[in-house]
Amino acid sequence: MAHNFYEILAVPRDASQDQIKKAYRKLARKWHPDINPGNKEAELKFKDISVAYDCLGDKGKRKLYDEFGEDGLQAGFDAKKAREYKKWGAYQQQAGTAGGGPGRADFGQYHNYEDVFGDLFGFGRERGGFRRATVKKGRDFEHDLTIDLISALKGFETELSMQKPKACPGCNGTGNDPKTTMTTCTACGGSGRIQVAQGPMHFTKPCPQCNGHGKTGTPCAQCGGSGQAVGTETLRVVIPRGVKEGSKVRVAGKGEPGVNGGQPGDLYLVIHVRDHSFLRREGDDLFMDIPVTVREAMAGGTITIPTVEGQVKVKVPPGSQSGQTLKLKGKGAVNLKTKKRGDLMVKLAVRVPKTDDREILEAVEKMDRFYKEDVRENIRL
Repeated sequence: MAHNFYEILAVPRDASQDQIKKAYRKLARKWHPDINPGNKEAELKFKDISVAYDCLGDKGKRKLYDEFGEDGLQAGFDAKKAREYKKWGAYQQQAGTAGGGPGRADFGQYHNYEDVFGDLFGFGRERGGFRRATVKKGRDFEHDLTIDLISALKGFETELSMQKPKACPGCNGTGNDPKTTMTTCTACGGSGRIQVAQGPMHFTKPCPQCNGHGKTGTPCAQCGGSGQAVGTETLRVVIPRGVKEGSKVRVAGKGEPGVNGGQPGDLYLVIHVRDHSFLRREGDDLFMDIPVTVREAMAGGTITIPTVEGQVKVKVPPGSQSGQTLKLKGKGAVNLKTKKRGDLMVKLAVRVPKTDDREILEAVEKMDRFYKEDVRENIRL
């Protein structure tokens, strides 16, 4: 079932990237599984929200989605070929309405139905027609992986067990019994393709009897002739430090097996990052609120705070106010492309003691005399 990512995030189609980001954060806070423990509906909504933002939050993906829908987000999707196909389809519809034949219009590198579909589905074109099925790389796979923020910042190694198609061990992916004697296909006469007629158009397609090979034999008993089997594979993968929501980690050669000896596709791990209780990431910068005492704020001092690399000491300037932010350069997240680090922004939150001790209350009453102005003087509606 197709999803409308704009409806999921409750934003108009012409929303700015900043509006989309704000809408995602608002919904993520509301439906995050940590805030709604055990709520299956919240888990599903949070997943839909994350998938929608993974698309609309990326300008490139959003452009493809706006033009082609969810098909444009599939691994291996070729926008150029899809546009040529749409152009071809529009021409055929126009020609049919006018009562003419399909003709030969200019479709870039494509000149007819077979050019378009031959290139899209892996059949090369030779002078005078199509050659037999060619070597074809397997499709890429995507797999969602949810991790915590600290793991995303530090990076780690892990093992994943996945069910995936693989070349049948009984026939090495050919689909034929290794002991069979191959004979010329009777349906296509050994060409690997058959003629198909539809109205005024005549085109060919891969022969369904020999799957475009031109020869047939006894199907492999182990895979029934498909050439593939489903197996479980354990992968050791490295998640680099600095991955963030929507990052993709490529695991080469772990996608779908290739066709006719082609290279296998790749596996892409789509990273989803759970929110942290008091640390958050914006770009490559990290933000955290750190409580300080009244004395530390007024007189200054050195406090110890946690960072991704461990504890560090931070100087609090005398006369610090609640909400004041201190910058720790180079203590933020690692940028995957530049390998440079952002900053850690420490926001001070002055905490007062909870007490009814008379001595303390008298002391703070005296403290009030040192305010030189009304602290709420500029608060206006």
